[in-house]
Amino acid sequence: MAGAKLTIEDVARAAGVSRSTVSRVMNDVPGATEAVRRHVREIIAELGYVPDQTARALASRQQPAVDVIAAIEPGLPIGWISSHPYYSRVLAGVMTALDGSDVQLRIQTVARTAPAEAIDAVAARVTVGAVLADAPPEFAARFQQRCRRVVSLVATTKSVAAIEADNIGGAYAAVQYLHRLGRRRIAAIHGPDDNSCAANRRAGYRSAIRELGLPDLGESDCFHRVGGLEATRRLLDRHPDVDAIFVACDLMAAGTIQAITAAGRRVPEDVSVVGFDDSIAAVCANPPLSTMRVPVEEMAATATRFLLDRAVRAGHRERFPVELVARESSSIWS
Repeated sequence: MAGAKLTIEDVARAAGVSRSTVSRVMNDVPGATEAVRRHVREIIAELGYVPDQTARALASRQQPAVDVIAAIEPGLPIGWISSHPYYSRVLAGVMTALDGSDVQLRIQTVARTAPAEAIDAVAARVTVGAVLADAPPEFAARFQQRCRRVVSLVATTKSVAAIEADNIGGAYAAVQYLHRLGRRRIAAIHGPDDNSCAANRRAGYRSAIRELGLPDLGESDCFHRVGGLEATRRLLDRHPDVDAIFVACDLMAAGTIQAITAAGRRVPEDVSVVGFDDSIAAVCANPPLSTMRVPVEEMAATATRFLLDRAVRAGHRERFPVELVARESSSIWS
């Protein structure tokens, strides 16, 4: 077969199995024993066979695409996703990985609380694979039951492959940084309780304050500006003497700065603020926001390459480090 383009029939002949068996193995669907699956995968690797995603999609009358699945709060207006800093970075990363390929990018939105049938319907339309941008565990588990070609960008159920940020370590580092600045009443504005990133950032904050012997001062709300604004108002009413606030995301931190200023206090002179993400919201805040940078574009590109290379394995975990980006919201610059 030297010089010829390999086909799925070539793989089937070399492996001594049917074409349909090879297809089942490649698509990770039931119908073949684990021993057969290992054998077919070995033959695929030995031959260097790369499936033609375009031909496969045309055969099923579908356009080859990587789907970005946004599990959103019910009731959000159409077009919301295009203006959200996190999702714009996810899309940029996926587009980078798809550059030069014949695979397109497709965006699908589903309510976080959607019934199983709605999740199944979206999963059934997937061709090359799906990137779950921010799906809760129950959503991700159901999606994987219908489509094995899926990678999440947040920690979900253990069986779903995930490319995630070191949220615990990042929050811990943020609190340590504020402590080194001399702050001793370090509060936190946490994200929603049902979000795994928010939960891990809360855990990192609490780990740091326990180690430093500081009080646990915090409020929680949704991952948007108004949520940060309202949570910070409640926090300042309860603890007016806070001198630093760690905020679970940059959009919330923009609201936090507004609330501090409205209360007649100065950032950073009276209260230092550190966010999380390093999105456009951090640069546009006044003053510019110190934050923990999450490499969202790199994570999304890595997840997409896993799908293109058909390298997704259930339970795979890859964690990206986050790093501090210090700006004017945390200390007075000369």
